[in-house]
Amino acid sequence: MKYVLVTGGVVSGLGKGVTASSIGLVLKACGLRVTAIKIDPYLNTDAGTMSPFEHGEVFVLDDGGEVDLDLGNYERFLDIKLTHENNITTGKIYQFVIDKERRGDYLGRTVQVVPHITDAIQEWIERVAMLPVDGKEGPADVCVIELGGTIGDIESMPFIEALGQFSCCVGAGNFCLVHVSLVPVLNAIEQKTKPTQHSVRGLRGLGLTPHVLACRCASPLDENAKQKLSQFCHVPTTNIFSLHDVPNIWQIPLLLRDQKAHDAILRELKLQGVGQEPMLEEWSSMADICNSLREPVRIAIVGKYTGLSDSYLSVLKALLHASVACRRKLIVDWVCSMDLEEMSEEESPDVYDAAWSLLKGADGILVPGGFGARGIQGKILAAKYARENNIPFLGICLGMQIAVIEFARNVMNLHDANSTEFDANTRNPCVVFMPEGSKTHMGGTMRLGLRRTYFIVKDCKSAKLYGNVKYVDERHRHRYEVNPDWVAKLEKSGLSFVGKDESGRRMEILELPMHSYYIGVQFHPEFKSRPAKPSPAFIGLIAASCAQLDILLKVQCCNNLLPAKMATSNEFSGTKSLHNGHPKCIASETC
Repeated sequence: MKYVLVTGGVVSGLGKGVTASSIGLVLKACGLRVTAIKIDPYLNTDAGTMSPFEHGEVFVLDDGGEVDLDLGNYERFLDIKLTHENNITTGKIYQFVIDKERRGDYLGRTVQVVPHITDAIQEWIERVAMLPVDGKEGPADVCVIELGGTIGDIESMPFIEALGQFSCCVGAGNFCLVHVSLVPVLNAIEQKTKPTQHSVRGLRGLGLTPHVLACRCASPLDENAKQKLSQFCHVPTTNIFSLHDVPNIWQIPLLLRDQKAHDAILRELKLQGVGQEPMLEEWSSMADICNSLREPVRIAIVGKYTGLSDSYLSVLKALLHASVACRRKLIVDWVCSMDLEEMSEEESPDVYDAAWSLLKGADGILVPGGFGARGIQGKILAAKYARENNIPFLGICLGMQIAVIEFARNVMNLHDANSTEFDANTRNPCVVFMPEGSKTHMGGTMRLGLRRTYFIVKDCKSAKLYGNVKYVDERHRHRYEVNPDWVAKLEKSGLSFVGKDESGRRMEILELPMHSYYIGVQFHPEFKSRPAKPSPAFIGLIAASCAQLDILLKVQCCNNLLPAKMATSNEFSGTKSLHNGHPKCIASETC
């Protein structure tokens, strides 16, 4: 097994996750099998109980793992399926060691950070790196490890020590350290290398020596700066690469390829004769298409975490995947749900008017998942506006529950209809707490991970979007569900539950049959969307928002070929085929 470690220096937020994903993609394009591990030095066991404002979205895996959003980047770029063990946290490691101590596994020895914590980290990495994540048998060829945080952080010290020991243990030729660092520009004149020099000096002082430098900068790294970094950081110029600003992150792997980063990494890993030249033609075409799109589609995302776009990162990526497949330039209008409410109209009329202006100017409306009562009325108003004005609407998780509450209140005239999450004593509980849930423990107690949904109505929009299959497997993360006792009267009033779980009592997909596109899903389809395989629910929303849903629904084929047929259809796109006539277009399974 070969290992590539990605660390970050100077400041946080440099894009280590995208860099690690891009390195993995380039190596995969060289013909290697790649897996990935993310190390988060925080004490939380996982990301499940963390606020989106604190750490961005919680990404959910097939096995129900609630993990860091960077694992979403790995899955999207590499088209792999990771497990909860691919996300290592300080909490997990310490819990693992403490459990061993309580069992007496250490035979009375004093348990210390070195060697017991550091040994546990190394054992975890070696074990998880061997798990296949690409659907094939046997371990991958290369494991890309991202160390979260910034070099010098106190909480990451045990991991730095463990990784220093690990690099010696696996030996030269099996370990490559890529250090991502900032090269700022002062006075718009000169690229400053001193911050990176200090960062590398600190890294070396901790026992790790970088083999490759990936320099984040606004413009391409100039030759003078590269020479200076090489001299003071003891890294060959052939191993120093520029990660400058680009129009979209799909171009980062292409930057690395064009600068021959794969040659440097393969050389450090002694794989020169194994890897081929990276085959990224279709990925390159996809990035070019994304840059060339001009005709817009406006989607209003109505949520309460709109102040931090990372809170809805996978939703954004899924919208992007779908919009590129539909040949439209995605424009997202962030609408804070509280700004749509009457209180906002009284306290901040300008903010209220601006929020409603964005909502009314959108081609489609999306209400994502969330928790808590704050901003719920605004989401209900957004769902009501979409329903009454025939605006394409997609409700995800809580967004689906919101659609049920709005329908019960304004169509069935049950004005106090509510979820017991927001009003435990409501007389009309159309959304209720799941019987298997826990009200005392937060972490890992929701309905999590991959669950099966069966299509009950065969000719509904959702079933057609998924390729007329009998069932779909999608990832879940929720504590509340549509009240099974309410389903009959909701359907009698015109709401259609077209997808249910295996028991038939848990509602998974709803539709308004007479609406252009009004769909709610209890699952999170964004977590399985890929650049080359857009989520059917999202591609339906974008197509409906472009008034092209009817054409899309004519395509009766399996899901992974759907975007290709759409994108290469002159009738659909109104232009020539994508990729200069390339028959597989962006749906290629090799992307």
